[in-house]
Amino acid sequence: MGHVLSNGFELLGTGTSVKLNKELDLAVKKMVEISKAQPLTPREQLHVSAVETLAKGNFSRASDIWEQILLDYPTDMLALKFANTAYFTLGYLEQMRDSVARVFPFWTPDIPLSYCVKAMYSFGLMETNLYSQAEKLAKEALSVMPSDAWSVHTLAHIYEMRGEVKNGLEFMRGTEDQWKTSDMLACHNYWHWALYFIEKGEYEAALTIYDDHVLPSLQNSGTMLDMVDNCSMLYRLQMEGVPVGQRWQKVLPITRKHSRDHTLIFNDAHILMSSLGGGDSKTTEELLTTLKEASEDPGENCQHLLARDVGLPLCQALVETENGNPDRALELLLPIRYRIVEIGGSNAQRDVFNQLLIHAALNCTSSANKNLARSLLMERDALKPNSPLTGRLIGKAKAIHLML
Repeated sequence: MGHVLSNGFELLGTGTSVKLNKELDLAVKKMVEISKAQPLTPREQLHVSAVETLAKGNFSRASDIWEQILLDYPTDMLALKFANTAYFTLGYLEQMRDSVARVFPFWTPDIPLSYCVKAMYSFGLMETNLYSQAEKLAKEALSVMPSDAWSVHTLAHIYEMRGEVKNGLEFMRGTEDQWKTSDMLACHNYWHWALYFIEKGEYEAALTIYDDHVLPSLQNSGTMLDMVDNCSMLYRLQMEGVPVGQRWQKVLPITRKHSRDHTLIFNDAHILMSSLGGGDSKTTEELLTTLKEASEDPGENCQHLLARDVGLPLCQALVETENGNPDRALELLLPIRYRIVEIGGSNAQRDVFNQLLIHAALNCTSSANKNLARSLLMERDALKPNSPLTGRLIGKAKAIHLML
């Protein structure tokens, strides 16, 4: 089971794959070999099978196997956590929530790590817009473990999605000492903190968090989550018209090395933001070309299967936007806007693509498309009332006579 644990976390948590990492490829093969040479319980055999399936890029089938384990062993934390992460990666938000809901009653307070399950459940509830239930559970988890960065992270999302900027800022300031040393989530929580400032239009405050925490974390870790946070934040600031100076040049040497990875479409899109922002046309072309090649021979890899219909149009829309072709960007984004969830990530993370769509509609030359900008802004305002960022976009629309 040590091999299952190590390989599973490597595959789900690092942005690598057996294709990219030969040591990991050998480790997975060794795990399968050992499993055939030793007497395993049916439960252990299922764990091996799930990780072997995951290594092929078939996240959905691997999740089915973990769910099979949970039917008989509802307190199997490994199966629960791996399934939860896989669902998040696939954009299966309801499955991410319901997988935990099915086992939640078994995780009584006397069981170790029960607060973690509460935190996982709260995140799934939040991502499916059940904010009040999510808030209650996240706060309960924090009452048990105040340093639980995941529950802090869920509450940061809740304040963001409700448009409660003041509450969010106060919460992040008040809890910083509890989560700032978290290895995996500290940078991401600082990213959330900066989003509140971007929402308010306080760009210097956002850039201060970026310079003091987000960029240094990436430079120290080189992890994929830190890469995504850096790229997303700089791209959002650029859409707001904020000069980011030479910051892309500091990110690009780290992201450039992953232009051929194609482990997740979500990662590809963010890596592309950096090559476009840094003016690296070679890396941009390399990413698009190799992603297209992956889409032409996907096998059972769910991400490569998704590349043709969603990944490539999304990436090409980013390129068209950079090249000053908003009408073409809009043509690429509109048919896939309700499928972008399939690339994974949270609602807050994927909002960068909603903003990209709105900016394309605002900047396009076609009068029909400009009417679409008005509709998209009315939709956004209805879903998140009193958002300063939406208000600024509406102001821009009014300036070009799009809003009544």
